[in-house]
Amino acid sequence: MVVGVVAAVAVAALALVVGIFKLMWRVAEPNEALVISGSKHKTEGLGEGMGFRIVTGRGTLVMPGVQAVRKLSLDLNEADLDVECVTGQGIPVRVRGVVIFKVGDDMVSIANAARRFLDQQKQMSQRVHNVFAGHLRSIVGGLTVEDMIRDRDRLTGETRAASGTEMEKLGLIIDSLQIQEILDPTGYIKNLAAPHAAAVQRDARIAQAAADRAATEAEQEAAARKAEAVRNSEIQQAGYQAERDKASAESRQAGPLADAAARQEVVVQETRVAELEAKRREQQLQADVRKPADAKAYQTRTLAEAERDARISAAQAQAQETELRAAAEATRVKTAAAAEAEATRARGLAAAEATRATGEAEAASSRAKGLAEAEAAQAKGLAEAEAIKARAAALAENQEAVVAQQLAEDWPEIVAAAAGAFGSVDHMVVLNGADGVSELLAKALTMGGTGLGLARQLLGSLNGSPAATGAPEEGRPVPAQAVPVDGGEPRGH
Repeated sequence: MVVGVVAAVAVAALALVVGIFKLMWRVAEPNEALVISGSKHKTEGLGEGMGFRIVTGRGTLVMPGVQAVRKLSLDLNEADLDVECVTGQGIPVRVRGVVIFKVGDDMVSIANAARRFLDQQKQMSQRVHNVFAGHLRSIVGGLTVEDMIRDRDRLTGETRAASGTEMEKLGLIIDSLQIQEILDPTGYIKNLAAPHAAAVQRDARIAQAAADRAATEAEQEAAARKAEAVRNSEIQQAGYQAERDKASAESRQAGPLADAAARQEVVVQETRVAELEAKRREQQLQADVRKPADAKAYQTRTLAEAERDARISAAQAQAQETELRAAAEATRVKTAAAAEAEATRARGLAAAEATRATGEAEAASSRAKGLAEAEAAQAKGLAEAEAIKARAAALAENQEAVVAQQLAEDWPEIVAAAAGAFGSVDHMVVLNGADGVSELLAKALTMGGTGLGLARQLLGSLNGSPAATGAPEEGRPVPAQAVPVDGGEPRGH
């Protein structure tokens, strides 16, 4: 009996322990967090002295009566947005959307949410709606209706970014934000779409008209092709009929046409024979007449050209010979003239020396005049007398030198006057070739030398005159005489 009692006590004690353990043991579900308050606990990431601890996804012991345990849901929550806003253009619009949010999984977010919503979890959606409504009105006020319609992602992104900080303070995170609808009570959006709708309607009408026109053109083209097919068929039938008629006619005219063709072939062959005969005769004439005549003409032309070239060569040789003879004669005459000019120059130098002596005497006379007036006059008379005497002596001793000097000074005028005889001659015929030219030049030069012979004659006559011992009388004319030239006939001067 004692053993039974002990066993019963043990079982009761074990049952009591198990009951107490079950009463104290709490397990957090995957979608909830246990918030245990009543004692100070150190929670990772939260520091010390918070007065509660958080348990997620595991079990923990809780002392009844000492600690309180409450649950915070980690499920998704949804808040509907229905906000009346005014755009930057002053147009009222109504924005409808939805926000899907939940408590954050980190300890900080759970602690923030527990402080704010642990006893008011049902009002969490309303609080989120108020937060998003304020930010949505602010963002819509900076946009136009066109921006909201064309770029909803911008509206969503700016609203989510603006509400993110406040949601983080509440311990909430945004899983999704969707702008579902933009209502326009003033009809602005409808009017905005009116031009596009009209353009779409216009394009639709244009497309319909183009389709009708294309259909009409296709129908007309089909009708035209049908008519063309009928025409082609009739033309082919007419062609076939014409071919049949032609075949019938040709069959009827086959005999006469065959005779005419035979006669035509005969005429063609006879014409070809005549053409070949004419060509043969032409070739015969080429060989018998034209080629010999061409050869004879070539021979005659070649002989004439050879004879002409020979005459030209002979004339050129004769011309060169005449040119050489004339050049030789001109060289000889030039040499003789140069020798005569050299002699004349020598005689002129002698006369110039005498004149220089005279000039020196006159200079001495002038210097003497500077010494004394009377002595200068006497010296001048004596100098003049001496000069006259010296000139007379020089003339008596060397008359030819004095005359040659005068002639040398006037020689160009004398030769020009001699050549002037030929100035009025239009045509001159020179006989005897180069010899005739040389003789003509020699005679022309001889005419120039006539003055020298005449001067000599005058000097000879002066030797027998009363004035032979002195200077010739000034102003006395010299009579013209016949002077023999180089042993020839005397000529008047």
